[in-house]
Amino acid sequence: MTAYDIAFAALGVVATGAALLAVTTRHLVHSALWLVVTLGAVAGCFLVLGAEFVALVQLLVYVGAIVVLVLFALMLTRAPIGPSSEHTTSLAHRGLAALVGAGTATLLLAVLLPLAGGPVDRREVASGQLARDLFGTWVWPFELLSVLLLGALVAAFAVSRAVRPDTGSAGGTP
Repeated sequence: MTAYDIAFAALGVVATGAALLAVTTRHLVHSALWLVVTLGAVAGCFLVLGAEFVALVQLLVYVGAIVVLVLFALMLTRAPIGPSSEHTTSLAHRGLAALVGAGTATLLLAVLLPLAGGPVDRREVASGQLARDLFGTWVWPFELLSVLLLGALVAAFAVSRAVRPDTGSAGGTP
């Protein structure tokens, strides 16, 4: 094993652990912060693989934009800071989610483990070619995603400013 293999495995373990914590924590803000750790570790995996451009896009778009949008929406809607009983599920739902997650992990391992033993065929991909593909072929999905995120932000702002009938004020403050 080389140092790259060890670094990739360590970042993979960090990403997996942080992802598990992101979906199992009862604190919404903590979940978003664990998502930052997960996406940062995935960006580190891209760096180890030699895809610096993809790692930078991962950090800028996902960590820098989407997670900040999620945190901003949580603050705008005055989501509870501590554990929330409204966001918990029954034991049966958690068991089913664990079963689906274990099945997905098993399927991925069954597909990826046979590929791990053989020699790696690496192709050099120029950043220019990657940029042409990303901003040529795939520009419309990225633009549609940005419109969707903008709509989510506007909706979160509208929900946070709505007049609630139980308090008679905007945003639920007395």
